[in-house]
Amino acid sequence: MATGHEVAAGNPPSAGDYVLHHLGNFNSSGHPQTAIVDFSIFNYDTFFFSLVLGAAACLVMWLIARKARSGAPGRAQAALEILVEMVDGQTKMIVHNEQSRRFVGPLALTVFIWVFLMNSMDFLPVDLLPTLWQKISGNDHAYLRVVPTADLSGAIGLSAGVLLICFFYNIKIKGLGGWVHELFTAPFGNSPLFYLPNFAMQCVEFAAKTISHGMRLFGNMYAGELVFLLIAMLGGAWAMPGEAVTWIDPVLAFFHILAGFIWAVFHILVIVLQAFIFVALAFVYIGQAHSSH
Repeated sequence: MATGHEVAAGNPPSAGDYVLHHLGNFNSSGHPQTAIVDFSIFNYDTFFFSLVLGAAACLVMWLIARKARSGAPGRAQAALEILVEMVDGQTKMIVHNEQSRRFVGPLALTVFIWVFLMNSMDFLPVDLLPTLWQKISGNDHAYLRVVPTADLSGAIGLSAGVLLICFFYNIKIKGLGGWVHELFTAPFGNSPLFYLPNFAMQCVEFAAKTISHGMRLFGNMYAGELVFLLIAMLGGAWAMPGEAVTWIDPVLAFFHILAGFIWAVFHILVIVLQAFIFVALAFVYIGQAHSSH
């Protein structure tokens, strides 16, 4: 029996049902999450694709590094060297501690490629993996989302990881006592009257950085996913089985192909830009952890 956004057998889904079904995660509850935040639900698909693509990012870099040569580099090596130079330049400008750069630089490169690969899952046909998962699971209404960064929990999880790294460097550079002292004496000054306001402002600052960092990535990728779904429905409008062919069908087919091509080309810029912005902001926040107020 159909529940929630599912439809009864034999009845084709409406446009709204189609979109809502594709925005549902394969999670521990067995049905789409209704609340914006629900810590009792674990999204298996986001975790799985994040893990697989993270391993793929490490594997790609390892394979390229293993075949690297000092002479004329191949295309893959040249592309990786460009990324390394970009990350190295950003690291030197923002993180002035040389010892920290030895860890932050490779980490940023890995995160950039990882986020890029997760964003790139948007280029797969929207029904390809969900339909395959329905066949494997034997459930025609099974949910599956393949873009981890279009899931709020995935994007916030990445930004929370950056927050933990900031905590680590705050303690490493300033010492635990120095950081605690900074939490209670900045930004309003070292006065007992301002200890609680200072601490409250520091908490708000860390929370705002983390939420805005993740929401920026999530919002852009979620919007891109919606546009691809709308383009897919445009194709479905002219490919409806059992409907008589009219003059509008070739027009819809043309605009379906045109819209899909234009948005895919534009989306290449979006996924690269969002990966770069995420890493650039991570640099800024880690750099701030090295400075004293």
